[in-house]
Amino acid sequence: MKAAYVKGPANVEIRTIEKPPVKSDEISVRMHACGICGSDLEKIYGQYSQPSMRLGHEPSGIIVEVGKNVKDLKKGDRVFVHHHVPCYSCHFCLHGNETMCQKYSETNLLPCGLAEEFVVPEWNVSHGGVIKIPDVMSFEEAAMIEPLACCIRAWNKIKIKKGDSVAIFGAGSTGMMHVMLSKVYGLNEIFCFDVNDFRLDFAKKFQITESIKSTDSMAHEKILSKTQNRGVDIVIVATGSLSAITQAIEFVRKGGTVVLFGVPSKDAKLQLDISKVYSKEITIIPSYAASETDTMTAFKLILDNSVQVKKLITHRFDLTESKKALEYAHQGNDAMKIIITNSETLN
Repeated sequence: MKAAYVKGPANVEIRTIEKPPVKSDEISVRMHACGICGSDLEKIYGQYSQPSMRLGHEPSGIIVEVGKNVKDLKKGDRVFVHHHVPCYSCHFCLHGNETMCQKYSETNLLPCGLAEEFVVPEWNVSHGGVIKIPDVMSFEEAAMIEPLACCIRAWNKIKIKKGDSVAIFGAGSTGMMHVMLSKVYGLNEIFCFDVNDFRLDFAKKFQITESIKSTDSMAHEKILSKTQNRGVDIVIVATGSLSAITQAIEFVRKGGTVVLFGVPSKDAKLQLDISKVYSKEITIIPSYAASETDTMTAFKLILDNSVQVKKLITHRFDLTESKKALEYAHQGNDAMKIIITNSETLN
């Protein structure tokens, strides 16, 4: 079978490998759709790219083999699979920090989500890492459960009231998920910022948000004019750009909240005026990955069409074109969500 591997920095190759054996407590899934994430790009093009890194953690597909000890799952089931699953019993999990759990980072798919087939380990199978999806949900929609769940985790960390205002820096696919969630959660004034004209124009089509160029010299004044001169209640930084964090501190109101959501480069450093953070009583909250609770919420929001994630898909590539797809996503000029599909599922 074929699978995508990081060969080295900025280098991806498709290898033909033997199918991993399925143990008695595991399942094997034939991938039908898998989204490309910013963290995948960091693994390939980031400063610390390593050949050991696995690609693809947003997969959905059909179970093709079930270990003899597995209950409640069967061959032919349509599923979404979470690559990381926590223990739910350690100090971190008991304090609501499931994504900090050691088991969370240890668990993964074999060989990876960007493969014709992948094995789901026993831990993931037995701890809620496999969700059956109904026929009315497409595999592409199911592949968006994980990134939407990550967004939901961020929202679960902040206090919001209906009618609040929010600014979202980074109008990529997850940035647009935050825009959609802003509407679901009843926020009124919704702004999004980006340096990319394609993304800003794309965002305007949803008629939810005001799209503003990040470099607009009047951006702060526009925010103030729409928020009774206060600034926004919440800023979500859905980009790895450090300058966006600086802008977030300026644009958020006194007593407001800044959420660090975008994946920064490793060892990224930022000079920040902490006196301003202190004097404005700004709350800064990082949000990493998603828990099972977030995942189930995302599943339900997609299922009932509250968040129409399929509208974010702009490009589709076959698994054999993964190298091209990842390069295209890295350039990011005219793409939102890119989905990898598996032509072998048609055979």
